[in-house]
Amino acid sequence: MSQLPAPAGFLAAAKPGTRVVVRYRIEGGLTDALGHLISCGAGDCTVRTRQADVVIPLAAVVAAKEVPPAPERRRPRT
Repeated sequence: MSQLPAPAGFLAAAKPGTRVVVRYRIEGGLTDALGHLISCGAGDCTVRTRQADVVIPLAAVVAAKEVPPAPERRRPRT
């Protein structure tokens, strides 16, 4: 079995539900996905962000790490 690069290896080893940030290549540059890791397979991983589930090819990942829980949302001022 071939060794995955460090960021992809981290994602493959992380438990589903772990809050992560993943930086990956897109056409024209890089972008980030911040959310909970839903799954990680042989070729891609899925991160649930606030907007949608994002499927990221592991070959496009350049950095990934676990992040702390999101801060609680503030109540609106009255």
